[in-house]
Amino acid sequence: MTRQDQRVAVLLGTKDGAAFIDEQLSSLVAQSWPAIDLWVSDDGSADGTRSIIEAWQPRWNKGSLTLVDGPRKGFAANFRSMIVDPRIDADYYAFCDQDDIWEADRLESAIRWMEALDAEMPLLFCSRTATISETGVPAGHSPLFRRPPSFRNALVQSIAGGNTMLLNRAARMLLAKASARAEFVSHDWWAYLIITAAGGKVRYEPRPLVRYRQHGANLVGANVSWKARLSRLGRLFQGQFATWTDSNLTGLAANRDLLTREAALCLRLFIRARKGNVFRRFSLLSKSGVYRQTLMGTLGLYLAFLWRRI
Repeated sequence: MTRQDQRVAVLLGTKDGAAFIDEQLSSLVAQSWPAIDLWVSDDGSADGTRSIIEAWQPRWNKGSLTLVDGPRKGFAANFRSMIVDPRIDADYYAFCDQDDIWEADRLESAIRWMEALDAEMPLLFCSRTATISETGVPAGHSPLFRRPPSFRNALVQSIAGGNTMLLNRAARMLLAKASARAEFVSHDWWAYLIITAAGGKVRYEPRPLVRYRQHGANLVGANVSWKARLSRLGRLFQGQFATWTDSNLTGLAANRDLLTREAALCLRLFIRARKGNVFRRFSLLSKSGVYRQTLMGTLGLYLAFLWRRI
């Protein structure tokens, strides 16, 4: 199969994105990978988003550009609708936000890694991001993670945004099967969780391949700052993390048959670690082997267990 024959389906979720969607689409058409079918699920835009996308349709020269109506139940449900859509068929699948800018080799870098591996294995590529302001001014980077991606990490942490992810066909089929059985809080964390749970392989690329646009109060000078780190730890203690974890565990319970034996054992220990007295919780958490990517993050995880915030 030639490179021209290997198609990438880009799954783009939109909602009132008229201010930035044109710049995102320009970065997609500038991709070095030649064959891209763009699927846009618009979740009820009330601005000019749909008109801009429709104007791009006759100009899209890398494949097809299909605009569909989203379920109007939030961003997670919008991406879920594309993950399970049987009409979307390709060799590779990439998630896309409406207001970012992709580096020209964003897709090709991921596919190069996948081409050297077994296509029958579920494969997921993700990367670090460069943060930009609303006007496109560089503002820092997402955290640089050095520990290996794994299910033991995915249980307690999402390491990369969906806007950086590329899946091979085997990974998309696996994710679609799991997503048909369960809803999720966030498509990127869910993808990382399911693919590692089933024994797939994940590559985290330290080079930023996406310029991730931040808006207003969400902009932090650099996402590796102490302020940003403390904000993430704060969510652990406020109980938000526990709510997300509950959702993930419900989804995993609906997909027990997809888990490897090693993942199933880790999951059982982790679930048991959420109950009982403090010594039992710490003992079982340690046996499960779960970890966050940084020492401070792992310390926060243990403190959250101490205070029953997870």
